Amino acid sequence: MTALSLDRTALDMRRGACPALSAPMQTGDGLLARIALTEALHPSQLATLCRLARRHGNGILDISARGNLQVRGLTALSAPQLDAEVRALQLPLRDGLAVEVPPLSGIDPDEIADPRALAAAIRDGAADIKGLAPKMSVVVDGGGRLRLSDLLADIRLVAKRHGGGIGWTLLLGGTEAAGGIHGVLGEEEAASATIALLRELASRGQKARGRDLASGLPRHAVATQSISPFGLHPLAPDLAAAGIGPAFGQIDAEQLTALCEEAVALGMPAVKPALDHSLIFFGPPDACERLIAFANLNGFVTSGNDPRSAIAACPGRPACASGEVETHALGALAARECGDLLDGSFKLHVSGCAKGCAHPQPSPLTLCGTPAGLAWIAGRAADPALAVIDPKDIATALGRVSALVRTERRDGEQSAACLSRLGPDRISAHLMSGQP
Repeated sequence: MTALSLDRTALDMRRGACPALSAPMQTGDGLLARIALTEALHPSQLATLCRLARRHGNGILDISARGNLQVRGLTALSAPQLDAEVRALQLPLRDGLAVEVPPLSGIDPDEIADPRALAAAIRDGAADIKGLAPKMSVVVDGGGRLRLSDLLADIRLVAKRHGGGIGWTLLLGGTEAAGGIHGVLGEEEAASATIALLRELASRGQKARGRDLASGLPRHAVATQSISPFGLHPLAPDLAAAGIGPAFGQIDAEQLTALCEEAVALGMPAVKPALDHSLIFFGPPDACERLIAFANLNGFVTSGNDPRSAIAACPGRPACASGEVETHALGALAARECGDLLDGSFKLHVSGCAKGCAHPQPSPLTLCGTPAGLAWIAGRAADPALAVIDPKDIATALGRVSALVRTERRDGEQSAACLSRLGPDRISAHLMSGQP
């Protein structure tokens, strides 16, 4: 196996501002516009958006990790046309601050509180706040089945049973496990406190983020357990949700149109782009099961046991101008070569460049494209590499790391814990020598 040198200090580590429907962002395959929704759509409406993506873009759509729909391949001429035609559909579009709630909010039998009213109050109260960071986000999590615990947020409110009632734990910066606990508040106090914190951040300038207010605050003592959005989620005797996703969050408009048309034929009334690059379809349990079967036959991710659901891959080359590798091909190779390593305990991060847009959090194993080759990293995409591998040796390297974990894993130990216990030095030595 060949090791290549890498000067990571010469790489551009900046990440751009969020694209929007009216303010698309330049990428390697044209302009990209983001369609952010506050509520579910009818599947026929999503099919209409697919047709617009084909008409005005290159027909490729992304479902982001935060559940936003993105249309790729727009031009300076077609982007305003897409904007006008989408707005004419009178969809529940989100403009301004991202205030996010779990996809099953209000119908989740496991949630502690419905977060939608609190989220709406924050969204309304923050409407006149100017100067916030472009990626500023607020998460309001009712504590149900599909949590947003692993999403980064500047301000997070989590429903908790507190003193015989329900309170909202307010956290600042990071994931739920890493965020600093500001306090436990009632619903009205939580809304006003959040708006006050947003005003404080705006006063500090557009580089200020929630983590800047978290210094010295205590953290959660216990990490939350994430449940995959993929698969069947019973909600009531006559209602279920079907979590379905395109591989690595990207799909051709015609494929997605076919899925939506099948949902319409099955009488399903709603669909919502959701966390982890998923689409949540709602309907009777038997219709959800049949849609999952259709999706499975057509190459979609339909289960949290699918190794592809444990891979966070950006669009990569050629879709992104910064991409050094074809990330989706690399992700598919990883799913084939080391499926048993990808047990859902961590996200294998496959990044086209050191900006690491697909997975800003550290990962036990990150594969990052560079001009010199594929960097293997324990942490974020911009962190120092354990090794840099020649592209022709990628399959061998993947197999070696998977075999190492398979050999060294203790009874009941998950891959993330095993990788952490082995440590970067052991993994690097094995990667380069092939010896345990």
